[in-house]
Amino acid sequence: MSKNKIASVLIRGGGDLATGVALRLHRAGIHAVITELPQPLAVRRAVSFAEAVYAGRHAVEGVMARLVTRDQLQVSLDAGEIPVLNDPDADILFSIHFPVVVDARLLKTPPQPLPVDIPLHIGLGPGFHAGENCHAVIETRRSHTLGRVYWNGTSQPDSREPEGDPRRVLRAPVDGVLISKAHIGEHVEEGQVIAVISDQYAVTSPFGGMLRGLVHDGLRVTRGMKVADVDARNDASACHLVSDKALAIGGGVLEAILSREEIRNKVYC
Repeated sequence: MSKNKIASVLIRGGGDLATGVALRLHRAGIHAVITELPQPLAVRRAVSFAEAVYAGRHAVEGVMARLVTRDQLQVSLDAGEIPVLNDPDADILFSIHFPVVVDARLLKTPPQPLPVDIPLHIGLGPGFHAGENCHAVIETRRSHTLGRVYWNGTSQPDSREPEGDPRRVLRAPVDGVLISKAHIGEHVEEGQVIAVISDQYAVTSPFGGMLRGLVHDGLRVTRGMKVADVDARNDASACHLVSDKALAIGGGVLEAILSREEIRNKVYC
């Protein structure tokens, strides 16, 4: 990488799927920078680089992400880290050229246009249409096409239902501030209180299993928002490993980047 080039790929969002993308790129020798909200909404926080916004730094599978300012980016990259910026609107694009932008926010709606032209804009899942609001779309829905790259058209539509047992995903019953009563990686029993919203509305486990995800303590949530994830397989190690789905999507992003010679030359210059 040339001395005046800070990073090759900008990843918008630092949740669990975005983290799978970042790990794939990092391990393939491609530098990446993550942008996030001031208060990230990631549920699977143990395997989300977004957690660095709250903790200052956060490691996933031995790779460290660190919350930085614009002038600390190069130092973080030189240290072999993945820098995380508080920059939800990707304003960094006005000052630094990125040959690739990956929108991994999983908004599932058409995004606002990027503020500048990007050689390769990759969108994850529903809301993106290759050839219209991005260059390539990666399939995010579990199926025979998971992780595939579409250079034309769209991915499968949003099913509006969680994959697997729909009971595993817990949502906020009301608006308010969430106070956690359990920890990620902890075994929970059916009916056990996982969190309380506004000091009176309980979020309880639908069955016995492992608490795989829970939004950050003290986060203001809205009614219907996903706040927790319980895994009936009861495997604590799965709470700290990036999922097969996230890695498959990361592989799709890597394929999209490396299949274009002009992009490949830029990210490995």
